Amino acid sequence: MPQITVDYSADLDGRLDRPALAGAVHRACVDTVAARTPACKTRFRRAEETVVGDGAEEATVVHVEIALLAGRTEEAKAALAESVLALLPAHIEAPAGVHLSTEVRDLEPAYRSARS
Repeated sequence: MPQITVDYSADLDGRLDRPALAGAVHRACVDTVAARTPACKTRFRRAEETVVGDGAEEATVVHVEIALLAGRTEEAKAALAESVLALLPAHIEAPAGVHLSTEVRDLEPAYRSARS
């Protein structure tokens, strides 16, 4: 059920341990919001260009969005966001200066999932 999307700057290719990051985020979802590991789905999207602020400085970004079925408290969602934000640097080689962010939100009521 958790739909996880990781957007990351292209210059992180080779510096972002995607499989380990996915596993860590899945564990955080299980530990924090009682998700089931087999239900966690993560996809990575490479951003060719990222701009922060006025664009005067080169920007490297990692943003993790986690969409959950409705029913979690705002406190639980905030705790998951904090947990994921804290684990990100461990999965980035030379994380200094990388802009990190997370967002945890509810899936829309029309969300459906199936496995064919």
